Amino acid sequence: MSPDALSLQVKVDLPGFRLDVAEVLGLDGVTVLFGPSGSGKSTLLRSIAGFTTPAEGRIAHGDDVWFDRRRGIDVAPHRRPVGFMFQDDRLFRHLDVAGNLAFAEKRRRGSDIQRDAVIEALDLASLLERRVDALSGGERRRVALGRTLLRAPRLLLLDEPLTGLDRERKADILPYLESIPRRFEMPTVYVSHDIDEVASLADDMLVLSEGRVQMHGSAAAVLERLDLQPLTGRFEAGVLVEGRVRSHDHRLHLTRVDVGADAITLPLLDRVPLGDPVRLRIRARDVAIATQRPVGLSIRNVLPGTLTEVVEDSEPGFAEVWVELSGARVRARLTLAAVEELGLERGRRVFALVKSVSFERMA
Repeated sequence: MSPDALSLQVKVDLPGFRLDVAEVLGLDGVTVLFGPSGSGKSTLLRSIAGFTTPAEGRIAHGDDVWFDRRRGIDVAPHRRPVGFMFQDDRLFRHLDVAGNLAFAEKRRRGSDIQRDAVIEALDLASLLERRVDALSGGERRRVALGRTLLRAPRLLLLDEPLTGLDRERKADILPYLESIPRRFEMPTVYVSHDIDEVASLADDMLVLSEGRVQMHGSAAAVLERLDLQPLTGRFEAGVLVEGRVRSHDHRLHLTRVDVGADAITLPLLDRVPLGDPVRLRIRARDVAIATQRPVGLSIRNVLPGTLTEVVEDSEPGFAEVWVELSGARVRARLTLAAVEELGLERGRRVFALVKSVSFERMA
């Protein structure tokens, strides 16, 4: 087994609920445990950390066995090389930020992660002398993440760390959550039921429902799946595409990104250098289809492609269609009437009209 892989054979029995998972997580980047409330995400994460004891099973990180019911192995939580960040920040209110960080340093497992690097990565320098109660919700989460990192874990476990934050505060802290696993080469397992967080953070996804795995694969592949809609919400369906920044137009506040032979225009990403890879999200609700190149249109992204799939939706009167572009595949949700009137079928050349594109992260 890879030294970075996490092997899970976990059965947990709770009143009215059973978690039953048998998977191997490659831990390449950020693995998101995704699903609705009550699906078993946090229970699985707590089992990995040792806070919940499975009724049956085995948990191993590479060759290190943390739990094996048959062999009587159950490594205590504080002896597992993981850093666990709870939904609440759990900071010490009687200490300032520097004191909270120092507490973690005294209990660190190694010396690979340095205090100054963590403070810089999370922009904590201006907060060090402040009391915890004087911090905003987003600032407390950054401090809690810094304290978790300073324990120098081999694996970072984040249990819905943005719970309770409003959309603005979430937007403030997401860039830190995106950068930390890569900056510190820290494999991360992240629990979420928010599809926007998944699109920004996930490299790999494990989708849970009613205690069982429904899907497991790359974030890009899983988010394209039609059968994910009951868990994500119909109008959040879409695709993730990767490209490279070609140019910035500061006068018009636009950035052009090369995706294969196509160029996609989106609002200015002036903090992303030219040539850097980026991940974009295109929602199905933001894509229209034309059989001829339109003229006199305000939509900037008109991309030629081939229609590869038409699937009638479970909701009467609608269909999902996929269009293969030069370097990506996009998805649109149309009425059946539109599909029939336009004569849309597999193999037809069409134009995908992309009304909106969101930047998710550096790829």
